[in-house]
Amino acid sequence: MVQYLLRAVAEDWKNQNSSRAQQVVAKAESSEPSNSTFLSHSTKDTDLLPVVVHILENHGARVYIDKKDPNLPPYTNLSTAGILRDRIKQSRKFILLASENSKDSRWVPWELGLGDGYKRPSNVAVFPAVESTIRTAWTTTEYLGIYDQIVYGPHVDYAEKIWMVWNREENTATELAAWLRR
Repeated sequence: MVQYLLRAVAEDWKNQNSSRAQQVVAKAESSEPSNSTFLSHSTKDTDLLPVVVHILENHGARVYIDKKDPNLPPYTNLSTAGILRDRIKQSRKFILLASENSKDSRWVPWELGLGDGYKRPSNVAVFPAVESTIRTAWTTTEYLGIYDQIVYGPHVDYAEKIWMVWNREENTATELAAWLRR
């Protein structure tokens, strides 16, 4: 049902659109958090950001990435945590770009917990990034498995494969643009 080959798509997209990739990320980094989609990610996954932001924007999202938020202090401190709390509260949706790197991040699980608390699970999704479909077990175990996932694949209501938000437990899916609008 699902294709998880985001890394391959990101590499191909970056090679073909390197200046566009930089523009896409720069726009998300300068975006206001209010009424946006907060994209949580490991700093080790910046290579994936252009294609993820591009996919989300093409489905109607305005993406916020905290990397260059002028209100964040240059070094992590108590103020950083308070500002991130506010940014997540201000956003409409919370999406976690989940990779092997996210599991080792100190901030990503914390941000996901805030997203869950402030946005409720119906407005939280995990965008899994794995190198192959064989390596997907971690995306459905532990705390990541309780959230809907953004996936690409066939849907009964569409002739072509689409990006959708998939509820694994109920085996239902909502087209990504429709999920972002609600």
